[in-house]
Amino acid sequence: MRKDELITDLATAVGLIGAFAVVVIALMLGEGGVGLFLNPAAFLIVYGGSTFIVLMQFNLRQFLGAIRIAFHAFFLKHETPEQLIELALTLQKKARLENILALEKVEIANPFFRKGIQYLVDGVELDIVKSTMLKEMFRADERHETGRLIFKSFSEVCPAMGMIGTLIGLVQMLSSLQDATKVGPAMAVALLTTLYGAVLGYMVAKPIADKLALRNREERLTKMLIIDAVIGLAEGYHPRLLEEMLMPYLPGARRERELPTQPGGGELEKAKT
Repeated sequence: MRKDELITDLATAVGLIGAFAVVVIALMLGEGGVGLFLNPAAFLIVYGGSTFIVLMQFNLRQFLGAIRIAFHAFFLKHETPEQLIELALTLQKKARLENILALEKVEIANPFFRKGIQYLVDGVELDIVKSTMLKEMFRADERHETGRLIFKSFSEVCPAMGMIGTLIGLVQMLSSLQDATKVGPAMAVALLTTLYGAVLGYMVAKPIADKLALRNREERLTKMLIIDAVIGLAEGYHPRLLEEMLMPYLPGARRERELPTQPGGGELEKAKT
């Protein structure tokens, strides 16, 4: 993986760091400092318990895959629709000037687009190309949806484990009323488990689940754009027609931006290479 491919989702980074910074600063300003809110028993109940409960709902491969999916969603560079449209028009120009086999020498960073072009170079029938790429897109949808559901499950389970920890702490506190030295630690467990559950559920898991849903919609749209681009290349559409076919994938305001249309043609027409 190249360093320039590794970027940070600015909104996610700012939101996550900012939310935790506000909480930590609030804790530091209070009496006792941050150390007062560190409790191994409460941590074990919420984080350990939540992890095992979520594992009960999914298999280990899906669980570990959710971490990888979240990493890809937040830290890997994704081409914009404009970049993909420009690439498609460049490939179409090369195919028209030379032939479809010339595309094999073009370096294409997007693996899904590269695979589609390789199908064309190998002479695979267009119906099979389209069917195969659609199946791959649907399988990716399923994997991403599973990742989202895992984090959504965390967002629901963590606060519930916080309540369970609170009940445990209250029972310990009530059973130790005769010994004042045990009341404080038991009360700390009771309150901190609720805090830990809320932090993990509402400040981490739920935002990640929502961001994964957004990323999945964006990636699905990108793959649909690529499939249409591959079909246009295979059919030998005129560059202007290909551009018109792909422009609806851009948001309305961004469609007005002028993309570098290939020279050689005005009207929309289908021209074989």
